[in-house]
Amino acid sequence: MSEKPKSTGKKQLGDALIEKGIITPDQLTIALLEQENLGKRIGAVLIHLGFVTDSIIRDALSENTGYSTVDVTGSVIDADAIKMVPQELARRYKVLPLSYNSALHELTVAMPDTYNIVALDQIRALHDSKLQIQPVLGNETDIAGTIEEIYGFNLSIDGILEEIETGEIDLDNLQTEGDQYHHPMVRLINALMADAVQQGASDIHFEPEEAFLRIRYRVDGVLRQIRSLHKSYWAAMVVRLKVISGMNIAESRAPQDGRISLTLIGRQIDFRVAAQPTTHGENIVLRILDRRKGIVPLESLGLSEENLYAIKMMLAKPEGVILVTGPTGSGKTTTLYSVLNHINTEAINIMTMEDPVEYPMPMIRQSSINAAAKMDFAEGIRSMMRQDPDVILVGEIRDNVTAEMAFRAAMTGHQVFSTLHTNSAIGSVPRLTDLDVLPDLLSANLIGIIGQRLVRRLCAECKQPQELGDLERTLLKLDANDTQTQIYQAVGCTKCSGLGYKGRTSILEILQNSDNLRRLISENASAHTLKQAAAEEGFRTLADDACRRVIDGTTSLDEITRIVDLTDRLGD
Repeated sequence: MSEKPKSTGKKQLGDALIEKGIITPDQLTIALLEQENLGKRIGAVLIHLGFVTDSIIRDALSENTGYSTVDVTGSVIDADAIKMVPQELARRYKVLPLSYNSALHELTVAMPDTYNIVALDQIRALHDSKLQIQPVLGNETDIAGTIEEIYGFNLSIDGILEEIETGEIDLDNLQTEGDQYHHPMVRLINALMADAVQQGASDIHFEPEEAFLRIRYRVDGVLRQIRSLHKSYWAAMVVRLKVISGMNIAESRAPQDGRISLTLIGRQIDFRVAAQPTTHGENIVLRILDRRKGIVPLESLGLSEENLYAIKMMLAKPEGVILVTGPTGSGKTTTLYSVLNHINTEAINIMTMEDPVEYPMPMIRQSSINAAAKMDFAEGIRSMMRQDPDVILVGEIRDNVTAEMAFRAAMTGHQVFSTLHTNSAIGSVPRLTDLDVLPDLLSANLIGIIGQRLVRRLCAECKQPQELGDLERTLLKLDANDTQTQIYQAVGCTKCSGLGYKGRTSILEILQNSDNLRRLISENASAHTLKQAAAEEGFRTLADDACRRVIDGTTSLDEITRIVDLTDRLGD
């Protein structure tokens, strides 16, 4: 019974998207051919190919089927509803119970496929026949992720550890595909990686000590110890991590790099893996590359109106170099990807050379540097110049050859984006001069420089007002008679794991090249002179933007002093 409406839905969905101009007939043909290989619904295939977004498919399905839609990530889940659908069933059919109305004996569930009668019958079979099930359309990835968040991973990790210690299989906590039993070490690594992703970690550290293994997550830029395991676990865990990341399991005396790509909590997650020999064994760090977090709309980066306008003005210039600077982990890649996504259309050819490609993007030609093939950034730029690009992204300017090639590409009519490791936007100018970029070449082709850092957001549930003293007023440059401004401090609660902070946002300083700055750069002026000239033109520093985020209640004064030097404001 379910086959006919499902098939009809596919045809109608494709036709509806074509009629609205969202996809082309060619794209639908490609998707239908690819569907035979993937075995997924046509909507999921179109998303996989990058032709449409999740929200477009959800809205089209809603209009097509008449079912209402729901954003499950913003829903409050009813505990009574969760009890009515077992975890295993929810995972298998991607059914998320949302709410239960006892008066009407009605259960509302979110599903990516409201025609899945088998799933609905399975739920109804667990209860009486009078139970009314109200399906609503939800995004498949969001549903899968929320199922894992609601039903939890910690119990699973504990169950696996107990199984390893006792030798008894914990059938309740098995995380399997196709009801097959997997080795507990395999499931332990999977569960730890999924748990880290669920907690919003950017890195997982496996750190062997003399008698135990320490496991730490970096969440919002700060390391937190999560687990301590007996050292006897580590040998098998190392082998598993090396196998899935493509490393040599026989090599333990030399550093190694690898990569893992897994589907966890309902979405594709990539991990960059680095192994380093230490006194007590190999130290392994996994950098989590969550594609869903990697590409953020430019308007959602938390920029001030002035900074957003400044970036859009820089993007409006058809040729030149735009640099993003900051230390490792300051969000440079996220900003660059957001910018590329903002300008990404069928009308321009965007090409990238990265180390490595972190987040695949549709319509953008992305390449990784390859030491074995002697493909570095400089050689990559030379190669890309023969591919008729409009926009070029160079992952990082590390040496004088790459720097010169990037600026010569801009000089020949291309828009070039890259990153540079300097402490400030203005500090990038003398740094490029040190890399032997000629002052005239630099001044003529530099569009602007974005200096960036990440600061933690205060937890909205527990932040408390902070008293404004003389020091706070001086640092924030507030008038002594100002009684309206209120700043907040971190406290800590269960929502933020007692840290007082949850999530991060960017603070920026944007140096736009002007006629006066071009003249100074070509004259090889000092960084101090450049800073004075930029200040006269309204340049706002990282400290200025950080203080703005304190005043608007986003973060705390303690947090920005950890990230940015505010001592200059004491002497103003």
